[in-house]
Amino acid sequence: MFEELGFETLTAPQAAIWLGVLLGLGFGALAQVTRFCLRRSLVGEPGERRSAAGVWTIALAVAVIGTQAAVAMGWIGFGEHRFLDPNLPVLAIAIGGLAFGAGMVLTRGCVSRLTVLVAGGNLRALTVLLIFAISAHATLKGVLSGVRTGLGSVTLPLGETTSLAALPGGALLWGGLIAVAALAIALRSGARPLQLALAAALGLLVPLGWVGTGYVLYDDFDPIAMQSLSFTLPYADTLFWTVAATSIPASFGVGLVGGTVAGALVLTVLRREFRWQSFETPAQTGRYVLGALLMGFGGVLAGGCSVGAGLSGVPTLGLAAILALASIAAGALATHRMVDARRVAATAAVPAE
Repeated sequence: MFEELGFETLTAPQAAIWLGVLLGLGFGALAQVTRFCLRRSLVGEPGERRSAAGVWTIALAVAVIGTQAAVAMGWIGFGEHRFLDPNLPVLAIAIGGLAFGAGMVLTRGCVSRLTVLVAGGNLRALTVLLIFAISAHATLKGVLSGVRTGLGSVTLPLGETTSLAALPGGALLWGGLIAVAALAIALRSGARPLQLALAAALGLLVPLGWVGTGYVLYDDFDPIAMQSLSFTLPYADTLFWTVAATSIPASFGVGLVGGTVAGALVLTVLRREFRWQSFETPAQTGRYVLGALLMGFGGVLAGGCSVGAGLSGVPTLGLAAILALASIAAGALATHRMVDARRVAATAAVPAE
C-alpha cells in the first residue's frame, strides 16, 4: 500500500521511524496519565493493585479486539510472525519470562513504566534502562548470544497449532474470550471511567502499530518488519544507533523509544510532576542493577517484554506470546513473595525498643 500513498521523499523504512515516533508520543503521554504498568497490576500496593489491573486489562482487551478485527479485514496476518513459529522455543520463553518478571519486581517497574519515569527525572530508571539495553544487546548479538541459541534450540513442535486461532472455535471465539475476560476485570477494578477510557486509547495503539507497519507501510521493493509496541529490541536498536549512528540507520524502534520519552515528558511538565530522583543506598543500587540485567536477558529470551510479548503479543493469539506473558507474571509473583519474606524476616530481627 505504501506505493499508493505518493511519498516521494520518504522510503517505507524512513516512514516507519515517524510512525514509531507518533505511536511513542501517544503511548508515553497515555502511560504517564494512567500509570500503565504490569508490575503494579500484579504486585503493586494493595490499594492500587486492582485499579492498575483495570488499566492494563482494558488496554489488552482493546488491543485484542482491534488486532483481530484487522486480521478479519485481511489487512494483516501473523502466519510468518515469530509468535506463530511451529517450533516453540519453550525453554527459552519460560526462563526468559521468569527472569524478566523477577527483574521488573527488583527494579519496581516494567520497561515501559521505567521509560515514562525517565521523563519525570528518575535517574534510577535511567540507569536501569541503560543496563537493560546493554544486557539485551549482549543476549542478542554479544557474549550471551550462545546462551540464547542454546536455550532456543530446545523446542516443542506445534505443527499447525501455533495459535489459539487454530483451536476449535477459531480466532473469533478465543479472541472474544480473552477480550471479555479482560473487560470484566477492568470494569470491576474500581478504576475511574476517565482512566479506563485513556487506557483503552493506549490499547488502540497496538493494532495501529500492526496495521501501520504490516499494511499501510508495506512495500514490495523495500520491505520492513511488521511490528507494534515493544521495548526490548527497540532499546537494543536505540543503543546501537546511539553509538554508531553514522553507520547504523534509525528504525521504527528508535522512533518508538524517543517518542515515548517525549510524550511522557510533555505530560510530566504540563502536570508539574518533574522531580529529580536517584538511588538512596548501595544495596538499592545493586538490586536495580541485578533487575536490569535480568530484564534485558529475559526480554530477549521470552521474545519481548510485558508490552512486546504481552500487550502486543497476546492479541496475535500466538501460543508463544501467551506463554511469555504467563511466565513474566509467574516470575513477578514469585520474586515479590521472596522479597516480601526477606523484608518481614529483617523487620522481625530488629529488637523492640
